[in-house]
Amino acid sequence: MLYYALVFLVIALIAGALGFGGVAGTAAGIAQILFYLFLVLLVISLVIGLFRRT
Repeated sequence: MLYYALVFLVIALIAGALGFGGVAGTAAGIAQILFYLFLVLLVISLVIGLFRRT
């Protein structure tokens, strides 16, 4: 999932450099959502891993 966030970030940077503001904004928004979703899933898996050890 982090891979897809980075892909959308690169798409946003390229689209922004070429002047496609709408595409860049959309791709950056998707990348941001995927990144935060990745962080939430990471925290959940860490908490579950801590509880399973005990």
